[in-house]
Order: sequence, then C-alpha cells, then structure tokens
Amino acid sequence: MDTLSAVMNGFSVALTFENLSLALLGCFLGTIIGALPGLGPSNGVAILIPLAFTLGLPATPALILLTSVYFGAMYGGRISSILLNIPGDEPAVMTTLDGYPMAMKGQAGEALAISGLASFVGSFAAICGLAVLAPQLVKVALLFGPAEYFALYVLAFATLGGITSRNQAKSALAAALGLGVAMIGIDQQTGVPRLTFGQMHLYDGIDFLVAIVGLFALSEVFTFLEHHGSKVDTAGHGSKPVVIGRIVPRLSMIVQTSGSMVRGTVIGFLAGVLPGAGASLGSFLAYGAEKNLKNRDDTFGKGDPRGVAAPEAGNNAAAGGALVPMLALGVPGSGTTAVLLAMLLALNVTPGPLLFTKNPDVVWGLIAALMLANVMLLLLNIPMVGMFVRILLIPSKYLMPTVAMVSFVGIYGISGSVFDLSVMVAFGLVGWLLRKLDVPLVPVIMGVLLGNQMEVNLRRAMTISDGDWSALFASPLAIGLWIVAVAGFVLPIILNMTKRRNRVLMTHNEELAEGD
Repeated sequence: MDTLSAVMNGFSVALTFENLSLALLGCFLGTIIGALPGLGPSNGVAILIPLAFTLGLPATPALILLTSVYFGAMYGGRISSILLNIPGDEPAVMTTLDGYPMAMKGQAGEALAISGLASFVGSFAAICGLAVLAPQLVKVALLFGPAEYFALYVLAFATLGGITSRNQAKSALAAALGLGVAMIGIDQQTGVPRLTFGQMHLYDGIDFLVAIVGLFALSEVFTFLEHHGSKVDTAGHGSKPVVIGRIVPRLSMIVQTSGSMVRGTVIGFLAGVLPGAGASLGSFLAYGAEKNLKNRDDTFGKGDPRGVAAPEAGNNAAAGGALVPMLALGVPGSGTTAVLLAMLLALNVTPGPLLFTKNPDVVWGLIAALMLANVMLLLLNIPMVGMFVRILLIPSKYLMPTVAMVSFVGIYGISGSVFDLSVMVAFGLVGWLLRKLDVPLVPVIMGVLLGNQMEVNLRRAMTISDGDWSALFASPLAIGLWIVAVAGFVLPIILNMTKRRNRVLMTHNEELAEGD
C-alpha cells in the first residue's frame, strides 16, 4: 500500500463527526493552553489525558484529541511571547526576540498573523514529511549516538552568544548559570545529592517550568514594580500609547518572510526527528540560521518579521518531526511525545516499526486528522488576531497583577508545592537582576532545558568508550558538529570586533572631516 492510498484511507478514518469534533476541541483548548504562560504543550496534554480516559476514547480518537492539543499549544505559545514578552512555552522563547519589538512598534497584528501563517506552514509541511519521508528520516536519526548528541548540544550553547546578545561573555555566563541549575538534584548515576544544600525539595531538581515562569513572567512584574508604573514602563504598556497597526500583514511582508518559513520548516523538522532534541532546539536553530543568513542590516532583535517567522515555523515543524521517532521507533522526540507515548502504551498500542502494519488506522488516521487540524488552527488563529491584540490595550497596572496571578495559580496547579512557588519567586528576582545587568535570559533557559540531556549523553559516550575522551570526536558527523560549534562561537566575536573597529574609524573620519 503506497503512501497516497494510505493517506486516503486515513482521511476515511479522520472524516467522522467524532474525530473532527475532537480535533476542533483539541485545537481550541491547545491554543488557550499555549497562550497561558508556563503551561505549555506537555502539561496541556498531560492535563487532558484523564479526560480522554474518562470519555472512554479508543486509541485513534484519543490520539487525535491530544495531538490536536499539542499542535494547538505550539500555535498558542506565540501569543504571550509577542504581546507580553512572556513565552507561553519553552519553544516560543526565540519568538520574543523579534515578536515583542514588533508589537512595540505598532505591528502586533502583523506579528501575530505572520507567526500564525509560519506555524501553519511548519506544521503542515511536517505532517506531510511524516507521511512521506518517515523511513528515510529514521535512518538519519539513527546516525546520532551519544557523542553526536553531546556535540549537538555544545553547538547549541556555543552559538547562543551570537544570537541572544552582543556580549559573548555575558551569554556564556548565562548559559553556565542555566547548566548549573540543571545539575541540581540527585545524580542519576551515583545517587549523590548535588547543590541541594540539605533541602529535600531540591532532590528532584528544578522544574524547568518553574524557572521559565519565574525568569520571564515574574521578572516582568518586578521590573514594572521597580518603576511604579511610571512612564518608564518596561513592560511596554500603561502610559505608552499602543498602536495596533494592521491585522492583515502586507503582501511584501509575506513575500519577505516566505523564505524564512521554508528554511525554518526544514531545520525544525530535522531537529524534531532527532529523539530528545524537541521543538526548543528546532526553534533555536531556525532563528540562529536565519539571523546568520539574513541579518545584513542588523535588524534582528529589533522587530524583524523574519525573526518571528523562522522560529515559529521551526518549532511547529519540530513538533511534527518529533512524531516520527515516536511512531516509527517508539522513542519520544520531545517531552510532549513522551506523554503521548505513555498514553498509547496504556491503550495497548505499541509504537515502533510494526505500528504501520499492525495498526495502520491509528497512524494514517492521525496523519490525516492532523492535516485537517492545521487548517482548523489557521482558520481559528488568523481571524482571532484582533482579539489577541486587544490585550495590548490593558494598562500594566491591571495586566501585571493578572500575570502574577496566572503564574502562581498555574505553577501551583501543576506541582501543588508551595516550595515551587518560592523557587519561582527566587527565579523572578534573578531574572530581574539579570535584566538590569543586561545579561540575556534565553541562554539560562536553554541551559536548564538541555543541561540534563547534555550530561546524560556525555556520560553514555564515556561509558561506551571506557573513559576515552577521543570518542567525542570519533565520527565524521561529530567532527562536523564540533567544527560548526567552534565557528559559531568565534565568528560573532570577530564580527563584533570588526564592526566596532569600523565604527571607531567612521567616527574618527567624521571628526577629521568636521575639523577640516
């Protein structure tokens, strides 16, 4: 049975009233969950798993509901990133870099519309890739061993400085801080507590959601309190008049960002296929590649629509790509697909190579339903842009308490721990201090997110090689990743030094010209 006929059979499964209704419900709930800071797709899916079991849904409808929530949350994460500078989930962190400056320039409507269109392009292309290229891409994913994964994570951290800050030292400091936070807890290999200071609550480590909400949401609240809601309103609200701008993006902007969407989709999908990489890495790599390729006029980080389109296409494509290893190998490609994998196993459906032959209705019905769900998400999100933009009209003195309330309720609802609330407040104070020192927050978050996996893969590589460090550079793929990592760290330093030297020379020449 070829791919086309399999997809057509999948549509016969998806085009039932029950499955269409579940897909629409999942898209709507997912968008709301994604827009709420701190929840994110993995928690949204986990929260709704009891609903799927309560309704007594079979494997296919349950998977359609929860994957629609997953994709809807990936769409929704951009909303608070653009409007409030608070990522709805970790993959949306990169969207804040240009999405929020666009909103501050009166282009909030266009930023939301472009990000919605980019999300659709990335998601739809990823589902088509899942249907057509899954066997070939699985072979590529199998080339990555522990040494290659470690080199990939080093590459991610090495290039952080050139993306999130003009100061490599501050970015390195922030990344080291994030990696240090990731080390907190019981060492999984030796059982020794690390950096717990005798606190039993820290034995399980720091939940990255607590860190994200504290560093982004509460630090915004503290920054607002510092200025007492005066005209110096760093949240971008309050006394500063808000210009909503166009709701429908200009054709020239769509054309300008089309290449970014395509490149972000390809990069994000390939990152998603790698087990454990997830949407965060896809978003980061897509933004980094776009900035390195197109930032000739130094517009990225200042409200460039390409800086919104690339990471949104990347993280949504990575979400679709993460389904490839889950369905074809039984290995989750992200935290959310790990939750989905647990649900499938509970329903006596075993993902892996035999899934496509033993349960074809589940696989192809899911693929067809996700194609329809992406169309639903586009139709839901683009007309609702105007409603989302209206959030900008809320003065900060009303909005910031709401942000604080949602942060506290969301974290307590997830963990049920008062200690986690204290940790969140501590991260909020750290985030506020880092903002004042002009230290970027994104490397801290990336360190918290990727630190554990980076350590696990390093240890696996050392165990396999019996402690031989040369194993980290043994394969051509690993060597290539190390070369790119070194270049990604060194080149921004050289380029910044060159720009500074040119700027000094221009200033000196202007002074000489004025003297003459």
